[in-house]
Amino acid sequence: MGRLVRPIKKILAGIACIGIERYPPDTQRRLKIVNVFSALVVVTTFIYAMQLWRSGDKSMTPVVLINLGLAIIVSFVPLMHRFNEMAGGLLLVLAEFTALIGFTSYFGRLGGAPLQYVVAAAAPFVIFEARRFWLIFTIVITALALHLIAWFQFPMEAARLHAGSDVIDALYVQGAITTFGLIAACVYYAFGLAENAKAETEQVLRNVLPDSVVERLKSAPGESIADGFSDASILFADITGFVGMARGLGPERTVALLNRLVSAFDELAQRHGVEKIKTIGDAYMVASGVPIPRRDHAQALAAMALDLVAAVRTVSAVENVPLNVRVGMASGPMMAGVIGINKFSYDVWGDPVNLASRLEQSSEPGRITICPACYAALKDTFVLQSRGLIDIKGVGEQEAWFLDGRR
Repeated sequence: MGRLVRPIKKILAGIACIGIERYPPDTQRRLKIVNVFSALVVVTTFIYAMQLWRSGDKSMTPVVLINLGLAIIVSFVPLMHRFNEMAGGLLLVLAEFTALIGFTSYFGRLGGAPLQYVVAAAAPFVIFEARRFWLIFTIVITALALHLIAWFQFPMEAARLHAGSDVIDALYVQGAITTFGLIAACVYYAFGLAENAKAETEQVLRNVLPDSVVERLKSAPGESIADGFSDASILFADITGFVGMARGLGPERTVALLNRLVSAFDELAQRHGVEKIKTIGDAYMVASGVPIPRRDHAQALAAMALDLVAAVRTVSAVENVPLNVRVGMASGPMMAGVIGINKFSYDVWGDPVNLASRLEQSSEPGRITICPACYAALKDTFVLQSRGLIDIKGVGEQEAWFLDGRR
């Protein structure tokens, strides 16, 4: 079965891409649907024409010719995209509408052809996109008018071919199956687009906001997100001398190097279960115990800080550039929430945030400086080295420690 399906998929994939190269990705996706839809119309119409021709019934010759004409005209739909993005869809609609009137004139209104005009209530939204409201509205109204004309102008006694009831019933069943199938396919496609858009939007949100915050926004849209935390930890890391070094690296290598560093930091944050808050240039900010409280917030963030320093050394050796990092870490009560309307972000505030930033600035390359609250939480499980009293801008003299490793 797989051997049969794979070649068919390959052929359809090739047909789907005909004439769409110069269009943007969103338009290409829509035109691929038009191309595949047209290909299915060509194949099914041609097969039906061959079945009627092989029946040997001379009276069916006009119907065979209508089917062949429809197949030939619709086969040009992918080539019409070279003129503009609307030409192929319009040709498909015009050919189908005309052919259905032709079929109805030969078999009468019970032959199933008028029923297929109902597909136009859904298909134009796929073929032309919902933003082209007036075009779609015109096509839908035209399809409704043609359906009513076909029904009232071609009763069975006015049909050009007086086929038996078994033939008429078979045609009606075929028309019903086609109509239901195409409407279902259009609705499925529309819901698929909506689900994909929803998934893409949610993925973007989860890249910007913590997962728990995304779930809260989904359950209560429009409500503000603002929380207080009695005890949490915050870390600032800054690549030393990066701005000066970037001047000699050039834009491409600078961005590639910074991307490698930040990607490594992101992986460490995920591994240690801490929350990245933001990056500002070559500075990295991460919190622990926010937005989900945890008792070991300081230990988790300290472990991440040690791995972060090691990661910078590794990248420095691999890239053969003189990289180093200063890190500051503080613990205590803080607040967090979502701010802004456009390009909103999840941020944290409080004295520990300011203190961690100052500790980072007063730290040394390759070292992690921590506050007294962090010392109290880490002294039993990590190796700490006293720095004595240091003067911290905006805080004054305060005791600080270097975090050197795990016990």
